[in-house]
Amino acid sequence: MSIMNCSVSSVGNAEQIGFPASNHALHRLGIVRRRQGITRRTVARHLNVDVSQVKEMERETSDMPLSKLYEWQKVLEVPVTELLVDAEDPLSPPVMKRAQLLRLMKTVLSIMEETKQTPIRRMAQTLANQLVEIMPELESVSPWHAVGKRRRRDDYGMAAQRRMSDDLFYEPGE
Repeated sequence: MSIMNCSVSSVGNAEQIGFPASNHALHRLGIVRRRQGITRRTVARHLNVDVSQVKEMERETSDMPLSKLYEWQKVLEVPVTELLVDAEDPLSPPVMKRAQLLRLMKTVLSIMEETKQTPIRRMAQTLANQLVEIMPELESVSPWHAVGKRRRRDDYGMAAQRRMSDDLFYEPGE
């Protein structure tokens, strides 16, 4: 039988071919993102997509190309194997430890930023220095975002990068 004569019904269904069923978890992007302390907005910014698209991609049953999975891997800074579902295993100990240290550092930096008491600020600074000794990459981490924090004037966000169609400004029938 040639490809030209091959009908869809003769190929078989997705499970027979080897594709995972749509109700089967394929990845754990959302779990890893939350454990890494990264927001959907940050992921969306790095992937140049909308937050709603990030939410859709995070659905464990969403099927995506490997190239997109590797883009997520770069944003989350974890091995790509950590993003795939593998017999319901938890995250590997090194990745779990990194996520815990990252969250701890964000909390310490938030305390330093919010406290007005010098002794508490000093203790938080000491703790931050000790965390950087353990994991030098924590030096570039920022504190947790405060609720309602406003953007600075030089923070344009994704809206500035998107183009609007000229047709948007014309009335229908013009």
